[in-house]
Amino acid sequence: MDIIQGSPAVSTFRLEKIIKALSDEGIKVSSISTHFVHLVDTKEALTDKEQSVLQKILSYGPSKAESKDEGELFFVIPRVGTISPWATKATDIAHNCGLTKILRIERGIAYYVVKQGGALTDAEKQKVKALIHDRMMENVLPSLEEGAALFEKQSPKPFKTVALTTGGMDALKVANVELGLALSEPEMEYLLDSFKGIGRDPTDIELYMFAQMNSEHCRHKVFGADWVIDGKKEDKSLFGMIKNTFEQTSDYVLSAYKDNAAVMEGSKAGRFFPNPNHEWAYHEEDMPILMKVETHNHPTAISPFPGAATGSGGEIRDEGATGVGSKPKAGICGFSVSNLRIPGAIQPWEHDFGKPGRLASALQIMIDGPLGGASFNNEFGRPNLCGYFRTYEEQVTSFNGTEVRGYHKPIMLAGGWGNIRREHIIKDHIDPGAKLIVLGGPAMNIGLGG
Repeated sequence: MDIIQGSPAVSTFRLEKIIKALSDEGIKVSSISTHFVHLVDTKEALTDKEQSVLQKILSYGPSKAESKDEGELFFVIPRVGTISPWATKATDIAHNCGLTKILRIERGIAYYVVKQGGALTDAEKQKVKALIHDRMMENVLPSLEEGAALFEKQSPKPFKTVALTTGGMDALKVANVELGLALSEPEMEYLLDSFKGIGRDPTDIELYMFAQMNSEHCRHKVFGADWVIDGKKEDKSLFGMIKNTFEQTSDYVLSAYKDNAAVMEGSKAGRFFPNPNHEWAYHEEDMPILMKVETHNHPTAISPFPGAATGSGGEIRDEGATGVGSKPKAGICGFSVSNLRIPGAIQPWEHDFGKPGRLASALQIMIDGPLGGASFNNEFGRPNLCGYFRTYEEQVTSFNGTEVRGYHKPIMLAGGWGNIRREHIIKDHIDPGAKLIVLGGPAMNIGLGG
């Protein structure tokens, strides 16, 4: 593994905020310096010419000021066992520049922390780590060389069998906790009955797959559940009632509830694109309006910046994948969180009710979340033009007695709109065994058997 130092990684403004936060914790730090560190995994040594090309690729950002890298090192890297999005892009760039000996390039940030009057204690180191890394997405190492853990090859582990036929529900409850499946009681009862019916025990892989596919990321099970009002079961589920408006009044709606985004009538507009004979020309045609909104709540609660970023990114993907392809144009982003409790500006109604330790604070979500949503929009080239923000957290009396209501788990709303050509709104049918014709290359068979 080669180690290549890069440019300064964190702005002076952000470093000052970290120093102040540590000071508020009673840790007096005189300085923090940072720079990017690139870790390069190769299948064989690079030549001098290849090293020169790699150095040019990795020379970006502000020029590196002379630094002695004084203080205690905290090396923040992507979580071991994962491949970061940055690594995927950087490795592709290296390969496109002819550096095929490179297997992967990863990037970390080296923080050098100088404490006033001595070394940091173990407890102080933990507080520093909490401020400089995302515990869900990153690891902190004491040396640059230990970053080689990112490239370690793991052998596949054999699957295990969970003994439901002999252990019953007790065995499934143990597996639910040990494997982190987060299955509910009805889901476990369903699994138990299903595997009893086929007369065998499940593997841990099967339980993982069930838990992932059956997770409530978008509340589909809740929306599709029976709806009972005053003891009477309604004819339509909650989602059926949501669709009912469209079923009753579908005026000007061209597509809804059957693709990645909805489409409604637009106005006529001028466009400039090539004719079939490859001549650019002006065209006036209908411009249907495409729109989509979804949420990315739990990821944003755990890790605000990447959680909100991938929320917006997934929404952009869904817009672009509508029909046979569309043009995303502008984004929206919204947040509902609990009371912010801004240090030095706590409001009279903002009582400290506490929060689950695994979740980010409302203030952290509102600092990092909007930046994450805007970041992915900007990287895609789509402006984030609209949005909303609200806070609510209160102790109330309800049929459950006294309880605290609020948005510890936030609402992170990602949405947007764009345009799609009328003839592109509905996806074409593809028959099993159809051939994909690639311009400039041979045909490829597409297997659509599942």
